[in-house]
Amino acid sequence: MLQRIQSFYLVLVVVGIVLMFKFPIVTFTSTTASGDVEAALKLLPTESVMTDDGMDYKYVGDDAVHMSGKWILSISTLLVGLIALVSIFLYKNRVLQMRVVAFAFLFNVITIFLIFFWAINGTGGSGGYLAALQAAGPSLMGDEIAINMLTPGTITPIVTVILLFLAQRAIKKDEMKVRAADRLR
Repeated sequence: MLQRIQSFYLVLVVVGIVLMFKFPIVTFTSTTASGDVEAALKLLPTESVMTDDGMDYKYVGDDAVHMSGKWILSISTLLVGLIALVSIFLYKNRVLQMRVVAFAFLFNVITIFLIFFWAINGTGGSGGYLAALQAAGPSLMGDEIAINMLTPGTITPIVTVILLFLAQRAIKKDEMKVRAADRLR
């Protein structure tokens, strides 16, 4: 039924995935002679505004930090959300629902891997975040580049993997109760 705890967990996963598309995955702060410059890497192309020397630079159609191949991260994140959404309505077939949630768990682990080891760690795209910062403009390259990974975009996949695990456990517990009830009949 839809009022089961696993459905609540799966709804929270879908909400978390939607929030991942809203918030940046990582923000970069570069200390230059004229001050600090910030740039963000998001899953969806948005209008970004950077301030440097009191001037606003707008990047319409893509983020200030662009990584080629970012679509792979967006697709894997979208797959987690879609699979979790579909699995909510598979409550009548708990065995299939467990399998579908396991696939969502797998894609979520892949998404976490892509975020931490591909996008942030510098191996993604064409040379990682340093190449992305250089491509964004020389005003971003300063003496020091600080990477802020504690954004909602990086914390959300970790929370959703925990929620998917809890949903899987609750589905399995329901299936065991149904099997025990069938044995008593």
